[in-house]
Amino acid sequence: MARAPLVSLRDVRLQDGPLPLFDGVDLAIEPGQHACLVGRNGAGKSTLMKLVMGLIDADSGERAVQAGARFSYVPQEPVIVGPTLRDHATSGGADPWAADQWLETFGLDPEKPATRLSGGETRRADLARAFAEQPDLLLLDEPTNHLDILAIETLEDELKAARFAVLMVSHDRTFLERTTKRCLWLENRRVRTLDKGFKAFDAWAAKVTEEEAESLRRLTKEIERETYTFYRSITAQRTRNEGRARRLDALRQDRARRVADLPRDIQLGVDSGPTSGKLVAELKGVAKGFGDRTILKPFSTKVLRGDRLAIVGPNGAGKTTLVRLLLGEIEADAGSIRLGANLQPVYLDQARADLRSDMTLWDALTPGGGDSILVRGQSKHVAAYAKDFLFKESQLRQPVSTLSGGERNRLLLARALAQPANLLILDEPTNDLDMETLDRLEDLLEDYDGTLILVSHDRDFIDRLATSTIALNGRGDAVETPGGWTDFVAQNPGFLSAADTSPPLQSGGGGPRRGGGGERPAPAQPARKLSYKDARRLEEAEREMESLPAAIETLETALADPALYTTDRKRFDKLSADLDATRARLEAAETDWLRIEEMKATLTA
Repeated sequence: MARAPLVSLRDVRLQDGPLPLFDGVDLAIEPGQHACLVGRNGAGKSTLMKLVMGLIDADSGERAVQAGARFSYVPQEPVIVGPTLRDHATSGGADPWAADQWLETFGLDPEKPATRLSGGETRRADLARAFAEQPDLLLLDEPTNHLDILAIETLEDELKAARFAVLMVSHDRTFLERTTKRCLWLENRRVRTLDKGFKAFDAWAAKVTEEEAESLRRLTKEIERETYTFYRSITAQRTRNEGRARRLDALRQDRARRVADLPRDIQLGVDSGPTSGKLVAELKGVAKGFGDRTILKPFSTKVLRGDRLAIVGPNGAGKTTLVRLLLGEIEADAGSIRLGANLQPVYLDQARADLRSDMTLWDALTPGGGDSILVRGQSKHVAAYAKDFLFKESQLRQPVSTLSGGERNRLLLARALAQPANLLILDEPTNDLDMETLDRLEDLLEDYDGTLILVSHDRDFIDRLATSTIALNGRGDAVETPGGWTDFVAQNPGFLSAADTSPPLQSGGGGPRRGGGGERPAPAQPARKLSYKDARRLEEAEREMESLPAAIETLETALADPALYTTDRKRFDKLSADLDATRARLEAAETDWLRIEEMKATLTA
């Protein structure tokens, strides 16, 4: 027997500027139901989640909530409050003991200061807060972003055991296949429902799309027949059959509406540039560490032209360090690194550090100024190129800070793919992208004849693309396996798991538990302190990280003067050199700060 829903929306409508975002949305979430909300970037998934939560109001329609129902919400970009993680986890009214247990379940210390957290730590802290609140309905907006694979598997385990209802938005197919039993498809401003898990979604959506395409084809043929009859019929011409004219006009308006609702596909392309040498990179017995922490024990590998290499492991295990070793950007402590000839690398960075919040989309696409961008050797107007990546012309002058996570990632793709590259390095490229864009990106990379290095937590994405996988376990060990994630797991069971000697914490469905995957702390080491030199450098790096961005902004402002280059070339050259040096100092400070903080965490663990 169907149970009364926890929350329902009926005939909800909401305008987004001149266009409707929702036009008669109906949905209901029942107790204990685990559902996913699927839709393209910009379809309004996050907005619909906020409507369900009651955080915003619709223009019309009804929202009904079961009396006493408790909701918890983990947004796409969580904000941590309070001095410690425990303070954040209890900020919504959760009991401190529950908050502590959930923080520990997600691999976090409740006493950890809530400052300078990584993206993964921020996400896990907010997940712990939401679980600790013991909601009747948990809403998750891209919960796997910035989590490593082990943390995602911990989240999957907890969701599968949970008795409360869950509504989630995610681009991670494997995650959705393992955690959902109903699909809500937000398409053309309405919601369709499939009472099956995500494994059945693609086949169902393809069938619905095919049926709508056939319906549109029949409508087009009907308009053609009516048009012919209307203009060729002597009777119609003589009597001015107004009824037939109105019918023809209604058919045309119906078709125009359907065509306007057809989703636009992102237009991706890549130029592999000049052919690189057969050898791209070779490591022989390479080892790397920071202070007393071993990032990589002696390891050898060879990357050849055309390889598609995936690098996986827990957050902080050294994946980015390994990429930098492969690119020759940092030196090894031991062993040798050999780079191939004629390499043209392009790096898409998960940190998105080169997108300033005050920069407009136009500025980001044309860093050298002007109204055109060189796209794989051909000049293209910035508005036309932005349209290829589904940006509207009205967005070109908006600051980057107003873009959604998916839009920012599409912007980074647009910048990266404009450049010829025979070596593509993609660091977490799937974050915030919708599934249609991911499918397009996969198709593009499958046909790419250059070399691909992929750092990702998306298991399905890795399985579809990787020809080999290097895994790091955070204890210095590395192993390389032919194939993708599934092949790696099958051939290296337990490689990423760390010893956990604490007794399991069991729960009666969805409660805090220990065991079953997740980011595990390394075995305890005797407590030590930073050296005097490292402690001094840490303080200095923190000061530089606070002061240098303002100095960079001042220099960039001065160099933005279009007359400076022609009126005072000497000053222009000096300011340019100062800007490069200041940026290098900031990058060095950030690198040293991260290295010493990682060392400090290891010493005190």
